[in-house]
Amino acid sequence: MKKCRGRPKCPRRVEQTPDITYFKPRGVPLADLEVVSITVEELEALRLVDVEGLRQEDAAIRVGISRRAFWEDLKAARMKIALALSTGKAIEIKGGNYISADNADNSEGADNIKEKSENWE
Repeated sequence: MKKCRGRPKCPRRVEQTPDITYFKPRGVPLADLEVVSITVEELEALRLVDVEGLRQEDAAIRVGISRRAFWEDLKAARMKIALALSTGKAIEIKGGNYISADNADNSEGADNIKEKSENWE
């Protein structure tokens, strides 16, 4: 597991968590594929900018982080998705450090944080 250096990532506010968390190339058994993992907050960054068409500054405000932190999440997500699509790898959506937007609006308690630490590669 990678050791964290510097400040820990603050939880991101996520409006939509995915129902489907795995994508793979058609016709290739999953056992034969390498997997690229993206976090829920990286997917949220992609959704806000590429699907909803928000500017990065506006999306960062909705997620509750700085523009730079948002840009880093977006850049990581785009790199991982491009790698998976161009090399025929499966995409898994899991983990991260986020707060459900529904819970964040109702209460600001630490109980609402969904932290799922995974081994980062």
